[in-house]
Amino acid sequence: MPSAEKTVQINQSPDTVFAFLAQGENDMRWRPNVLDIKHVSGDGVGARYKQGLRGPGGTRIPADYEVTKFEPGKRLAFKATGSVRTEGEYTLTPANGGTSLTLKLAWQPSGVSRLLSPMVSKSFEEEIASLEGLRELLEKES
Repeated sequence: MPSAEKTVQINQSPDTVFAFLAQGENDMRWRPNVLDIKHVSGDGVGARYKQGLRGPGGTRIPADYEVTKFEPGKRLAFKATGSVRTEGEYTLTPANGGTSLTLKLAWQPSGVSRLLSPMVSKSFEEEIASLEGLRELLEKES
């Protein structure tokens, strides 16, 4: 089962970091593989986003998702609603006057979708690496 986890320290409050993450359209500012993203419905738990990720050769891969947990300043979780049903969760805790932000990603493949495991694992590595870009962006905007 492909999974990934990373924690970064951000010199911003948990509320500030959460508010930024909760606006899915901000993802294009720090996640290099996001080609497009649009909020399509709902707020908080149940909010849905239509998203396209950069695939092999620059092709667009649909990666729509829905928010599954929404605890301001503490936790934001989501699940992909397309054919590759990954799940992710941001956990925020106060630390040293800022925020300790952890991103966990997981995917439970079944059947022939197991053949996608190497591609999903690579995608997970890129996603957690992009947390450094998030940290830099939020600290620059302070």
